[in-house]
Order: sequence, then C-alpha cells, then structure tokens
Amino acid sequence: MIETKIKSTVRDVIDFPKPGIVFKDITPILKDPALCINITRELAEQLKGIEIDVVAGIESRGFLFGPALAQLLNVPFVPIRKVGKLPYKTVQQSYDLEYGKATIEVHEDALLKGQKVLIHDDLLATGGTVVAASKLIMQLGAEVTGYSFIIALDFLKGRLRLEPYTKQIFSLASY
Repeated sequence: MIETKIKSTVRDVIDFPKPGIVFKDITPILKDPALCINITRELAEQLKGIEIDVVAGIESRGFLFGPALAQLLNVPFVPIRKVGKLPYKTVQQSYDLEYGKATIEVHEDALLKGQKVLIHDDLLATGGTVVAASKLIMQLGAEVTGYSFIIALDFLKGRLRLEPYTKQIFSLASY
C-alpha cells in the first residue's frame, strides 16, 4: 500500500523549523525513483472523474510532483511562487502565518477564465498557503476543482479550511 511506503520513507525532523514542530521531510522519497513514479500514478488515479484543465503547484515542494502529475494528466503546470520570484506581471495574495505574513503570486496570464484548476502541494497542514493559492486562482477567474497532497496532517484540520472551495481533497498518507 502506498500510504505505508510513504510513511516508512518520510523522515520526522524534530524542532524544525522551530521548537515544538515535527517536520515531515519528504526528501527521502526523492531517492526512490520507483516510489516517485508510484506516488504520481496514485495521485492521478485519485483524481479520475474530476475535470482538470491545469495543475497549479505551490512553491517549492509543490514543484516536486506537480509538474509530473500535470504531464501524466496531459495538462499544463502553473507555478505559484513566493513574491518577487516570477519575471512577468503577477497577481498577489497575502496571508497570515503563525509568526507574521507571507505573500504568494502567479503570473496574471497563467490561467484563463473558467479553467478548472487542481492545486497540488506535498503536504497539507493548517491550509493557510493553500487557501491563499485558491484565492489567487479565483482572482484570475478560474475555478478550484480539487486539491492533491502527498501527506495530510489531519490533526491540524487544514481540510476544513479548503472545503468552502471544493470538497475534492485528496492525499496519499494521513497523520
């Protein structure tokens, strides 16, 4: 089962990035090409029946599997980045962090009105960044039709913050 393999491969890093946090490090997964292929295939399998015109990945870990997932689904990939990293005109969305504010952005011409967008990231925690990404998608007139994650930290209840946008929320491993 893919969840068991993911959980046995992911590394817990205690007190990162600050004391009290147990960080789920997915980088050991990247050392296993077969697991990476299986993860991408399983993500695509979960999404069957959902209309997806574009996969949007959130910087930076959404860039690891997002492009491969988009290729497998035969749709474009759109990067959502931290402010100041994209070279063309952008739209921005700020959001609150536990310790301040952050801003993400996307190119203003990245999506067409009415396009159906899957937002991908490696991990769902509190959902703050993903909600901001959802608002960016909507600013451009597109629609969030689903979310995909490798890992969901269900105890942080991020899923509840995403449900107003769509109930199509998928992950391969839950904690």
